[in-house]
Amino acid sequence: MNLGTPELLVILVIVLLVFGGAKLPKLARSLGQAQKEFKDGLAEDPSDGDGDA
Repeated sequence: MNLGTPELLVILVIVLLVFGGAKLPKLARSLGQAQKEFKDGLAEDPSDGDGDA
């Protein structure tokens, strides 16, 4: 699924309407932190798990 510029603009407008301009920086920061933690979790050695696998 490829998103073009018009689709991204529509999504941005909807996000602005739902969350408001004041909350966007906080939302973006939390999304960035979640993405970083997800990547860090993928980079961990799978043998470090709790042994359920």
